Amino acid sequence: MNIQQLKQKVKKFPARPGIYFFKNAGGEVIYIGKAGSLRDRVRSYFLPSPDLKVQNILSQTADIDYLLVSSDKEASFIENNYIQFYRPRFNLRLKDDKSFPFLRLTVNEEFPGLYLCRRVEDDGAKYFGPFSPADEARKLISFIARIFGIRTCENTVFRNRRRPCLEYDLKMCSGPCVGLISAGDYREKLSQALMLLEGKRSELLVRLKDKMNRASTELRFEEAARWRDALKALENLKETQRVISTGRENLDIVGFNRQQEKVGFLIFHMREGRIRYSTGRLLSVLSGETDEQVLARFLKQFYSEFHTETGPPETILLPFKLSGSASSEILKVFAARGHKSALVYPSSKKRKVLLELAGQNAALLLEKEEPAGPLAELQETLALPRLPRRIEGFDISTTAGTESVGSLVVFIDGQPARSEYRKYKIRTVSGPDDYASLKEVLERRLRRLLEEKLSLPDLIFVDGGKGQLNLAREVLISFNLTEIPVCSLAKREEIIFSAVHPEGLRLDPTSPALKLLQHIRDEAHRLAIGFHRRRRQKASLTSELDGIQGLGPARKKKLLQTFGNVAAIRQASEEELTKIVGVKLAARIKRQLS
Repeated sequence: MNIQQLKQKVKKFPARPGIYFFKNAGGEVIYIGKAGSLRDRVRSYFLPSPDLKVQNILSQTADIDYLLVSSDKEASFIENNYIQFYRPRFNLRLKDDKSFPFLRLTVNEEFPGLYLCRRVEDDGAKYFGPFSPADEARKLISFIARIFGIRTCENTVFRNRRRPCLEYDLKMCSGPCVGLISAGDYREKLSQALMLLEGKRSELLVRLKDKMNRASTELRFEEAARWRDALKALENLKETQRVISTGRENLDIVGFNRQQEKVGFLIFHMREGRIRYSTGRLLSVLSGETDEQVLARFLKQFYSEFHTETGPPETILLPFKLSGSASSEILKVFAARGHKSALVYPSSKKRKVLLELAGQNAALLLEKEEPAGPLAELQETLALPRLPRRIEGFDISTTAGTESVGSLVVFIDGQPARSEYRKYKIRTVSGPDDYASLKEVLERRLRRLLEEKLSLPDLIFVDGGKGQLNLAREVLISFNLTEIPVCSLAKREEIIFSAVHPEGLRLDPTSPALKLLQHIRDEAHRLAIGFHRRRRQKASLTSELDGIQGLGPARKKKLLQTFGNVAAIRQASEEELTKIVGVKLAARIKRQLS
């Protein structure tokens, strides 16, 4: 997409929290950001700005996508996770794998302590969080220490105390280190702190109000005031997010949304308790298929083909329950690959909220799906077996058979993927023979695709008419690749030639399919002729200076570095040349170039 198309797309973004992805022509994520309002934040990138980073991002952007989350805080956490997974080139701030802080409660000790940490470990402790900003975690530690008397000192300090520390004097600890509280009473306070950390706020509020009222009734007003302040502080504490689990779980969370005969799937991949990335898919519903049948078919297909460096999920959260037979068929897919996974329809509110979020993004996939436009028309016009999502176009450029070159351009989903463009110097052809040159380029390209097991194109396009089409088909036959369709476009008449139109087809000038083929042809021609001109200029420079006796590569390079080009060398005086190459050679250069 060009800048104007991107602006139009961004206008349709929702004014909701989320993260957004800038992608280049090859589909690579080059920048990730977060927003409280996706529409407003992403539109700001297109305002006039002196920011060089923004200009560089936009210069390489071919598409912008997004995911919805439930709050600004969730956007911060999931942005961090996605950046660490994708490592986009323009995200410098979070590439160092710094993580948000957690709270660690050492419940496996007699007198548990509460600490700030950056990693969740499998050490028997309970972890809560993460928190953003980190100051929220520190405030919560202080709150719990002040209200419940939970210690925050390290074990080395705790074991060696002989008298209460300053924390006790400030009423920030109950003094378990020197026996000022029994293990049973400490556990009672710990249970109240756990209620807060585990989100059981309603129950905790009831308990604290009861303590406040009882203290007030018994005229312990100072204590009642402390419980009152605790209640206020508790009510002001913000809810934590839900995109990170402290259980170090490996989950896939499957979002499902069906609209008529299309289903959108959005899978959040949680690894070691963090949603690292996501995968979106669209699936057409077969005649008479129920939601359960569509989901089962998708899961079998997806996990049969799915490969990831982060490993398979231990659990898959389903949007609804599957029958026993359907579940068994899906689990066989994992068993065949040596993995064991569980299919779960969750009962907990926390996990259902994750499924709801995934379902919202699955619905967005369907909303964001735009008509295939020129690709669909091209498929219908050329009777192609599938949508031509990957098209490779070829062209040849030469001048009277000298410095012949070829070009390859790649279009993915109707957009140029410039990182996959290739230029070829013709090696085996002498003289002006475009057909032989095209044959060489096609053979070299197809040979490489097969040898390196790269993706084959859905359609091959060659610049020219019926002759170029027939040549390309012969090359495909020689490689036993007859399943790849090919077409050509004659320049003057704009006539399309293909297997179903051997005598040519003239489309309406406004046809999206024709405009796409013209774009591919123009890109291939631009790439080829630009490469050809550069080689001719280089050859011209080389031939003029190569004919001068005594002028070797080193002095030639020094002359070009000093004067820039042959024309400037020609205009230079003999005295100026003498300073570079000496008297005799300077005189010889002047005679040769004059």
